Amino acid sequence: MTTRVIIVDDQAMVRAGFAALLAAQSDIDVVGEAPDGAQGVELSRRTHPDVVLMDVRMPEMDGLEAARRLLAPPPGVTHRPRVLMLTTFDVDDYVYEALRAGASGFLLKDAPPSDLIAAVRVVASGDALLAPSVTRRLIADFAKQRPAARGKPALRLNGLTERETEVLTLVARGRSNGEIAQTLVLAEQTVKTHVSRVFTKLDLRDRAQAVVFAYESGLVTPGE
Repeated sequence: MTTRVIIVDDQAMVRAGFAALLAAQSDIDVVGEAPDGAQGVELSRRTHPDVVLMDVRMPEMDGLEAARRLLAPPPGVTHRPRVLMLTTFDVDDYVYEALRAGASGFLLKDAPPSDLIAAVRVVASGDALLAPSVTRRLIADFAKQRPAARGKPALRLNGLTERETEVLTLVARGRSNGEIAQTLVLAEQTVKTHVSRVFTKLDLRDRAQAVVFAYESGLVTPGE
């Protein structure tokens, strides 16, 4: 199955380079490019990509606002692509907010070409790009700057079973399903079922949002 991708970045050379790299893959089809967030949203609405590579900082409309519009579309718009944020900084408040909005992860622009290709495939498969330690550090750093949430986020944890809470805690620490299965002595398929139920109960789209929620609700604290 071919993954449809659009690239949204204000630098023409970056777009061209990423497009050439991805188009050379037999399972990836680059269906468009845009120089700013506003045009990126319009292009996505028109081409219905599976994955949007979205630069964080752009004129006219930045990547954060564009990601919000794509991931929380207005009534009548049903298409919601996966959004992978691109940044030149390893710690960026915009990226944190994009993860809260539902972006599936982020990638540094100077990452090796193989990382970009792998990132598109990971995000297209429905997972979140949370394996790199820099992502966990980013979320932890910003969680330190925000007090644990009170009220609704914390109360939503009450709807989880004890096992689901354990699974969410391990997801927030960056563990894969296989690692969670080993830690809790469960079958990996059972872990996948628990993860799915956590997402459903907490109205979360993927692991990226789950990590942010776990920090903001106070379930996990930085440095644990």
